[in-house]
Amino acid sequence: MLNFSQASENNQQPILDKLAGLFSSVPDVLEIGSGSGQHAVYFARHFPELVWQTSELNDGISALTLNIENYAPDNVKKPVLLDVCHHPWPVTTCSAIFTANTLHIMSWSSIKELFKGVGSVLKNQGLLCIYGPFKYNGEFTTLSNARFDGWLKAQNPVSGIRDFEAIDELAYQQNLSLLHDYAMPANNQFLIFKRKS
Repeated sequence: MLNFSQASENNQQPILDKLAGLFSSVPDVLEIGSGSGQHAVYFARHFPELVWQTSELNDGISALTLNIENYAPDNVKKPVLLDVCHHPWPVTTCSAIFTANTLHIMSWSSIKELFKGVGSVLKNQGLLCIYGPFKYNGEFTTLSNARFDGWLKAQNPVSGIRDFEAIDELAYQQNLSLLHDYAMPANNQFLIFKRKS
């Protein structure tokens, strides 16, 4: 598989354990920043009635497309080119949105555009599922996350581990309320928001 991610391989089962109840009646999901497509392939096999739409930026779309063609079950759709900053998005409506290990890579301005896009495409009662590391009350949850944040900023000054409270506020602005905040392996969190009617 092109662009294989060991982190994606490691977190698949823990994420699936949390999604099992949530996605049992969800008909379709948009994944933002699908990377290698490992999550799409894995989760789609466990939710055969669910249609999984992958997406990537221009730099990663070719490798993702090849992986989906070669490894994905039939309920994974061909990837779409999606830059969260370019509106309108290529997907006009969806019942759930999933993204993993993206927010600490993106700039804060891009994150605000992501939530703007979420607000434009996510259906009422739809779910927004965000996996990754977060800070709480301005504090890192672990020393290793603090070190990781420093490493991220050294690679790109606009990157970094985000404050949960700031993310929660962006969600609130799009009529989303927090359903769950799960502590996950490797010092990550899994945030589940639901859009109110």
